[in-house]
Amino acid sequence: MKKLSITLVALIFLCSFASADILIKIKTHSDAVTIMGQTQPEKNEVSEHWIGDDRYAVHGSDSSTILDLKTNKLFFLDHQEKSYVETTLPLDLNKLFPPEMAQMMSMMKMTVNVKPIGQTKTIGNWKCSGYEVNISMMMMPMKMIVWATTDVPFKVDEFMEKFYAPILKLQLRLDDSSLAEMLKIKGFWIYSETTGEVMGAKIRSTMEVIEITKASPPPNVYSIPANYRQTEKIKMKK
Repeated sequence: MKKLSITLVALIFLCSFASADILIKIKTHSDAVTIMGQTQPEKNEVSEHWIGDDRYAVHGSDSSTILDLKTNKLFFLDHQEKSYVETTLPLDLNKLFPPEMAQMMSMMKMTVNVKPIGQTKTIGNWKCSGYEVNISMMMMPMKMIVWATTDVPFKVDEFMEKFYAPILKLQLRLDDSSLAEMLKIKGFWIYSETTGEVMGAKIRSTMEVIEITKASPPPNVYSIPANYRQTEKIKMKK
């Protein structure tokens, strides 16, 4: 009987482990900045990233992004407005933003250059390789230092191509050529620091992975809340 109990416990553990998704917790920080008389305070946040077999979700305090490869759809959720925008892949940014914003984005041609810096270091539990990313857009240069690793409990190349590419394209408003350059960074981003100057104001932000583990996702992690209304475009924040 004792052996049977131990066997059942082991089977339950293995079944729950097999059905678990990947949970990644990421800490972000943005310095306070004043641009054209408007001050944005310092911001600190921890977001949750869930990776399933065919689904990927990023949950922050203000917004969430859900990518479902079974339906080939991406959902952007605005938690303040309690609304969401739905679109299909491949991602077309012009369909997601109001016409004036889409026109501005088409005029703001971005160039991205990625090169390895030839250094490695351990950040947290992960051995990382360093990359320098130079971004130029309308005479506003920005620089990123990215530390990435392949030492993660999921197929990182497949994840970057299937899941991370459209999310990165949406978050950074990248065109296809800029996205292809960004994907020269090999591995999952563990830490990044972004510095630059916008209209004379110095900006700086950081991102750092603080946890990667296997976990059973909550039932609503890949779904739209029932009380959210669908809208056509992503609303730009003032």
